[in-house]
Amino acid sequence: MKKNQLLEKLFSLHRFGIKPGLERISLLLNEFGNPQNQYKKIHIAGTSGKGTVASTVASILQESGFKVGLYTSPHFLSFNERIKVNGVNIDDESVCKLIEKMFELAKDFTFFDFTTALAFIFFASQNVDYAVVEAGMGGRFDSTNIIIPELSVITQIDLDHREYLGNTIEEIAFEKAGIIKENIKCIIAEQKHNIHDIFKRVAAEKQSKLILIEERYFAKEIKFNMDLSTEFTALTPTREYRIHSPLSGKHQIGNLLTAIAAIENLSF
Repeated sequence: MKKNQLLEKLFSLHRFGIKPGLERISLLLNEFGNPQNQYKKIHIAGTSGKGTVASTVASILQESGFKVGLYTSPHFLSFNERIKVNGVNIDDESVCKLIEKMFELAKDFTFFDFTTALAFIFFASQNVDYAVVEAGMGGRFDSTNIIIPELSVITQIDLDHREYLGNTIEEIAFEKAGIIKENIKCIIAEQKHNIHDIFKRVAAEKQSKLILIEERYFAKEIKFNMDLSTEFTALTPTREYRIHSPLSGKHQIGNLLTAIAAIENLSF
């Protein structure tokens, strides 16, 4: 079957809608020997900035000599954009082979269940050292929350997907906080809402150490250039970095500080 036919079959899974929960993907990954356990993971959830943080963390790890998988959503031009290894999209042949094989076992799975499992299986086949995994929606019952990461990251929270996550910022923050795992560090980006108590409560229950960006990571000597690039000095608990980024805007400084914090809090 050709790629466009297989993708049409895959996209047809949208008919099952969004069904939060980990039971389906757990069953599917178990059929493939739980490939998500074969490499280290960084899990990133949030409303805004998670894509930038995920891409930046993956890039830094790759530049440090690791083989890195990156799973993000949605895609813009091609389905293959969702799944990368060392910055290169998954190839068409691998997409087709995996979709065909998975459909032999997959019954009544949602599109996101299927796609997430496909990414985890592909990363294992490529022997990645790390997979940087962006949550799709929420956190607690998001398909990606099947993983036990080395580190969790929660970017800025705002009102989103209210029909699934709740009508208040507090309810949504609680759902996003669902990626906090037992005894696993969690980075919390600077927030514009007063929701830190929610993260602290969940972290205390999970005995997870929280790192709050606004308490330990700062930017100084900020310069916004005419070409829309940004320069600044990042101050961390251990050192200073002079950053030159093609990303423009104060919010992107916050995203970059969050990515730096994630790297500094990994145990290599």
